[in-house]
Formats: sequence, structure tokens, C-alpha cells
Amino acid sequence: MLVTDLFRLATRMFRVNRSRTLLTILGISVGIGAILFLVSLGYGLQELILNRITSSDALLSLDVNVGETERLVMDNETLAEISAIPGVEKISPLVTLSAQMTVDGISSELSANIANSEYFVLDGTTLKKGRFFTDAEADKNKIIISSAALQLFNLSEDEIFQKTINFSILKPSKEDDQGIISDFSQLAGEFEIVGIVEDENSNFVYFPFAIANEQEIDFYSKIKVKVSHEDQLDMVRTAIIDKGFMVSALSDIIEQANQIFKVVQIVLASFGIVALIVSAIGMFNTMTITLLERTQEIGIMKTLGATSLDIWNMFLSESIIIGFFGGACGIVIGWMGGNVFNYLINLMAGAFGGEKIDMFYTPFWFVALIISFSTFVGLITGFYPAKRAAKINALEALRYK
Repeated sequence: MLVTDLFRLATRMFRVNRSRTLLTILGISVGIGAILFLVSLGYGLQELILNRITSSDALLSLDVNVGETERLVMDNETLAEISAIPGVEKISPLVTLSAQMTVDGISSELSANIANSEYFVLDGTTLKKGRFFTDAEADKNKIIISSAALQLFNLSEDEIFQKTINFSILKPSKEDDQGIISDFSQLAGEFEIVGIVEDENSNFVYFPFAIANEQEIDFYSKIKVKVSHEDQLDMVRTAIIDKGFMVSALSDIIEQANQIFKVVQIVLASFGIVALIVSAIGMFNTMTITLLERTQEIGIMKTLGATSLDIWNMFLSESIIIGFFGGACGIVIGWMGGNVFNYLINLMAGAFGGEKIDMFYTPFWFVALIISFSTFVGLITGFYPAKRAAKINALEALRYK
């Protein structure tokens, strides 16, 4: 039997049993659409969350600190040693001290982080409003503040940009028999806020690194280390750990998060697979009924010269076509359902003053996989009816009523 004849006979179901065929395809489509909708939701949430906390530089960065070891100190010598490790591309230190912030005569204590502009890139820091300061002399008295710190002074985010601020910091200056003595130091000049970090839990400000130079601070609380390539993360991490320091990486957290999202996607896909199994049972029933209805037709075809292989191929082609069209329609249903759901969520978010987001993401490879999967389901579902049809005896089929 020619391929064109086989295709024409396999697609005859759309003309002879149109309603039953379309309902069978719809059943498969609902199952495939449910899988696409739920898995795309899982991928969308993963992309939404991870993209907000990461950048390419942050994923290649390591956090170095002394941990609970009191004998270790991170200073300029430490920076030189770490910079000399093969694979290290950039290095950025951070100084954390206690500070007192004064605005309009009101004072409050918070954490003062002193860093250069490169630190924000390696840390993946994002701003809610404003801009980052630079390492230029003109930005020496520019600072970045957390949204939680603003609440200490009951100031709005727009109002704070017009305020001038004074700071005093507590820094360890010398050590005697009783331990380290902290010196209270007033920072020269007035400071201006240029950016706001969205953080409702921690009260802190970021100062340009020029402050550390002015105060002659040569010790660091944390060091950000960026490697030149992802493959060098473990090598550089091991080299730093061998020096006695504690090392952590954002990539570790991302990897753990990805593992969690994989489990979430599997759970969500399981619900869709249940719907697909129910649809496949309906498709199997349709193909079985079709076999019974066309028993005499099979006998006539065999009498006219059709082989068992031709009958096998015809029935199997019908089930494959149903599975393929079910997958294609399911993608449309899942995509439309995702868009409608996302639109309604954004409509509600806009009504309550929230930010509009895209909660769905569908990789192209997953679309190709899901069409292949639905076609495979059609193949498996039609296997037994095709086998039975191929084994029918021509004379018995002609006498069948």
C-alpha cells in the first residue's frame, strides 16, 4: 500500500466519524494542556525567582570570611594572596561596622557597609529606586540605604533623596590587655542618598570605599571573589579554604533551589499525567470501537489484496495522527490557559498596587517533547487494536455482523 493511500485511509475518520474523532482529540488535548500549563507554571516561577536574585557575575562569585576563627584576619595581605590564586578574575572587599545615622536631629544605629562599586555587581545587588554610587571623587559622600532603615526615621522613599545626613562610626582602633577598643569617629561632611535597596528586615547603609581609606581601615569583614569561568569555582574555593577561610557561593543556593523546583515540576506534571491517562483510556476505547465497526471493511480490504501489515499500518497511523493532533491542540489550550491566568493575576496585582509579572515560561524543547510524547501515547494506545485488526481472518470478517 502506498504511503499516500495509507494516509488517505487513516484520515478518513475525520470525515466518517467526525464528532467522535474530535472528542477523542479534545480529550488528549485537555491532558496535554494540563501538563503544559502546570509545568510552564513551575518553570515560570523558577525563572521569576532566580532571575531576581542572580546575575551572571554573582553566579561566578565566592563569599570569603573568617567564620568563627578569631586568629584569622582579612587584610590587604589576604587580598594579595587570594588575587594570586589561578582563576581569580576580580576581588572586592567589604567592611562592616556599627554606625549612627542622624537625620533632622533624629539619630539611630544601623550597620555601615563600606564597599566599592564593583561589589554590587559581584553580589548581584539590585535597587528599588535611584542609582549606585561610583568610585569617583564626586560620589565620595553618596550612600545607598535599605528600605528598612528608612522606616527608622519614618521617611518616605521620595522624601529621603532631598535629605542631608550625618554619620558617626565605631571602628576598632587599638588593642590592650582587655581586648579591642572601639573608637567613636565622626565622618566628615554631609551625605546624600542616591539609591534604595529593597530590604524590610535589615537596617544598613552602603558607603563608598573612600571612607575606609580616610579612616585608615585595613581589615575586612568579607571578600567577594569572582572567578573567570564556572569550571574554576571549585578549584578556587578549595585553594581559599586551604588558607583557613570559610567560603560560600550563591551558585550552591541556586543549585539547591533548582533541585526543589525540579521536584515541584514533577509534582505538577503528575496531575496533568493523570488527566492524560484518562484521555488515553478514552482513545483506546475509541480505537477498539472503530475496530469492531470496520471488521467487515477489513475483510473486504484483505479480499482485495491488502496484507495484514497494511491493516496494521492503517490502524496505527490513525492512532498516531490522533495523538499528534491532540498534542498540538493541547499546546494551544495550555498556552491560552497560561496567558488568561497570567492576565487575571496581573489584573489583580495592578488593582492592589503590585508589580506585574510573567508567571509562565515554556522552553522550546519542552514543546517539542510534549508533542512527541502525545504522539507516542497515540502509538501505544493504538498498538493493541492494530494488532487485533491485522490478525482478523478475511472470511470471518466478511461474515461478521
